Amino acid sequence: MAAPESAESMPGIVRKLVIFAAVDGLILQPSNHRSQHVVPSLQIRYTSQGTTTLRPAPNASASLTAQGLLNIASASYLVSISRRQPVAQIRGSQVYLITSVALIPLSSQSEATRAIERTRKEIQAESSDKPPDSGIASDTSADEGSYHLESNVPDDNSKDSQALTLPYDPSRRKSQEGRESVAQDVIGRKGQYGRFAERWFSRKGWTSEHRKRQGMSADDTGKPANVRVEGRSELIQAGQADQNSSRHKEGKYEPTSGLAPQHAQKDASHEKDVTSTLLPKLLRTTKMLFASRSFFYSYDYDITRRIGDHKSKPPDVPLYRSVDPLFFWNQHLALPFIENGDHAYVLPLMQGFVGQRSFSIDPTPSSDPVKFISKSEDGIKDIVEIQNHPKADSSFLLTLISRRSVERPGLRYLRRGVDEEGHTANSVETEQILSRASWSPGRKIFSFTQFRGSIPLFFSQSPYAFKPVPVLQHSFSTNHAAFKRHFSTITSRYGDIQIALLVDKHGGEAEIGQQYEEHGKQLIAEGGINGIKPGFEWFDFHRVCRGMRFENVSVLMATLGDRLAEHGATVEMNGDVLRRQKGVLRTNCMDCLDRTNVVQSACGSRALEKQLQEEGVEVNLQTDNTTQWFNTLWADNGDFISKQYSSTAALKGDYTRTRKRDYRGALNDFGLTLSRYYNNIVNDYFSQASIDYLLGNVTEQVFEEFEADMMSNDPAISMRKVRANAIDVSSKIVIAKQSEDLIGGWTLLSPQEPNTVRTFPFQEVVLLLTDAAIYAVRFDWNLEKVSSFERVDLRSVTGIIHGTYIISTLTTSQTDENKNIGLIIKYRPGKEDVARVNTRSLSTSIDTADPDTTQTAAIANLFDPAFLPSRSSIGNKAPLKFLAFKALPARSSLVTGTGEQESGTISERDLVNGICDDIKRAAYGNEGGGSDTGLAGGFLEENEIISLKEARRSTGYLEQWGHELKKLVWA
Repeated sequence: MAAPESAESMPGIVRKLVIFAAVDGLILQPSNHRSQHVVPSLQIRYTSQGTTTLRPAPNASASLTAQGLLNIASASYLVSISRRQPVAQIRGSQVYLITSVALIPLSSQSEATRAIERTRKEIQAESSDKPPDSGIASDTSADEGSYHLESNVPDDNSKDSQALTLPYDPSRRKSQEGRESVAQDVIGRKGQYGRFAERWFSRKGWTSEHRKRQGMSADDTGKPANVRVEGRSELIQAGQADQNSSRHKEGKYEPTSGLAPQHAQKDASHEKDVTSTLLPKLLRTTKMLFASRSFFYSYDYDITRRIGDHKSKPPDVPLYRSVDPLFFWNQHLALPFIENGDHAYVLPLMQGFVGQRSFSIDPTPSSDPVKFISKSEDGIKDIVEIQNHPKADSSFLLTLISRRSVERPGLRYLRRGVDEEGHTANSVETEQILSRASWSPGRKIFSFTQFRGSIPLFFSQSPYAFKPVPVLQHSFSTNHAAFKRHFSTITSRYGDIQIALLVDKHGGEAEIGQQYEEHGKQLIAEGGINGIKPGFEWFDFHRVCRGMRFENVSVLMATLGDRLAEHGATVEMNGDVLRRQKGVLRTNCMDCLDRTNVVQSACGSRALEKQLQEEGVEVNLQTDNTTQWFNTLWADNGDFISKQYSSTAALKGDYTRTRKRDYRGALNDFGLTLSRYYNNIVNDYFSQASIDYLLGNVTEQVFEEFEADMMSNDPAISMRKVRANAIDVSSKIVIAKQSEDLIGGWTLLSPQEPNTVRTFPFQEVVLLLTDAAIYAVRFDWNLEKVSSFERVDLRSVTGIIHGTYIISTLTTSQTDENKNIGLIIKYRPGKEDVARVNTRSLSTSIDTADPDTTQTAAIANLFDPAFLPSRSSIGNKAPLKFLAFKALPARSSLVTGTGEQESGTISERDLVNGICDDIKRAAYGNEGGGSDTGLAGGFLEENEIISLKEARRSTGYLEQWGHELKKLVWA
């Protein structure tokens, strides 16, 4: 295999930008790297947010301009990297960590100028100890009032920038003005537990004594002098989500709308009001996300692919086309530049971790030749003399790269398990690379890869419980289909699979562990995936390691030893792959964080010892005190992954760092657990909605949905498919007579109590219509089973009322009279009407003859005149009953795999009108249901079920205050 491309063969990526606000647009002017081709500038127009490539102006040195675009919510913003930190060098290419970003509005010159000036001052304040010519300058030569935003970043080919650097350590960060993070939010609201979390998250960090206890360096003396946060202004991304909404004319990019991501035509003005209200929080969250010290990039090296998987490509192919899309986090937001051909402005970002340590281990204490004496039974046979390696050859680099998948991304309790495509939550690929410090192509490079991901089953856990029990969802067949897709993907990517399950075998985690094991056995019984049968090892971590004896993980390592030996590692030399890793260890606990970190570090330790042994070096990382850096590197990796998923550092981090466990570590874990609990119920819902939005998985409507109940939905399964399946399952179960023909099926909302119009919570039910009856089905959406149903003969129906149906007035969308539509089906129970409930016993019938007379009177008063005779109940004295249904929102925030918004094909009002017409035709055929049928007032009546005025009267002060309090805290 050919070696990866060198920096000279890579197409130029803009490495430094001068950003200033001109009269008619924001100017992005590249400071072209000397090894690059000249890259044109971009200009972003304030009015249309279009981009235009501008040619060099005559007699203007480096005066190139062009246009680019980033839109967030109902306004447009450019996101640029303002500070970065080098963390590693791989094959001579630097890898950087983003430490701060700037958001520049594209609304007007004045707004852009203020943002640029604010960012310029922030960078200048942090660089105040640098010489005046630090590269941060004000310039009005382009247009009056414009500013140049630039930073003094050493050339990437300079001696300083090429020096080996240490990865970021949270405890060594400098105090930075205006820095916001989830952790600081936790500390700001901390209780007594906050002092523990503060050690990890506060600007003060750890004291020297605490740092020593945790295996960290006691001070900053070990940090190379050239490691510093570099001021910088680099474009991250620009977002116009709808790939089909742009026009390409003469090198120009023209969006059809000023909003991005834009997947569907906006038809409600109140959506802009919702997003405008939440816009400040969205901007804070966006800035916090990209400045959370979890995003990495490199100009010349593809950090998204493992050693041995770098594909050769033509020199003119831009970097973003070669990266692995599974780890390309800003791909969606970079679409405008990609579509317009401005490839030099597309800088792929990866979320996860990159850390690097250099170390030297001498094969022997001296440099003298080593004499091995070989003996036979007769005495001395031979003396073999082996020349020792020079010390320079004993200098190694250990690089750790963790890559977080863009599929099923998000936060702890809001993203669990698997989705219908087989993607699991918290999926992270971790590669451990051993190389010589010089990266000499003539020396071996070792790569060992592991994988972590949530249990590949549908389940959920309540974020409001301190220790929530996993709740399994959906049927065995639905779970198994997703289970197979997941392992099919893993197998195609890594080969053989060894599963290490670390959940408890007793208690709340036992059931989901048993289901995981059952699906694994079923997969093996089916012949595996293309003949590959995953190995399964259930290691009860908490039981075996009880009493903080985490060293007992060695029991698991001994069990997995043979399988891991078969997998091996990838070895590359001179650009050729000598051997390739044949499989992967897939480790998970419940969160895939704390227990998983301990086991993965143990596997990494085992792999490193084997690789060093192959290089002629014997070392025991478990007992050698000089290899404490290895534990610290893996602990840093665990903390980064944990913060990205749970907003706190990893638990059990003291053991990962020091291989020792004491009460101080336990107390620290308790504080971090409380911090996680706080974030679960306060911050995570909006953060999750923001992540999904920035990745292009949802539309702006997600914020409207968030405003309604301060929660965000999980797009694990397309609800359209789930609802279609519910209709299919219900029709097969409840329609007993084969003579009945199914006319239609719908999913609607219905009050929890029968014969009421406003009892909470409203449940999603299935409404079936045949040529003989109406079926109202209560469906268990987790188990995909019918819970109960009621059958109403069409001859018992007296009439239908349809119209406005408002059940809450807390948000704008809930008071929209055009979207909150429902229907009431009135009937008098007859002999053919029946109601049954699934009691898991022989008794399933319930009595429908004695309805609640109070509720009947209430509905009679609500619809005056209300009592209409049905064809089969003339003279029937049975009291009137009714079924109430409310249309679900026709539009969804979910975006399908094709980039289109998942939505209903018709509006809520049209849906309800269609249902009413279908029922009328099924009941009366060509009779019409008019006055000629003898029904007073007609069969269909349009009237308000619950008007906006009535809904406001019914909404109590306590309910309003509760919602406002949640908005105050959550939003």
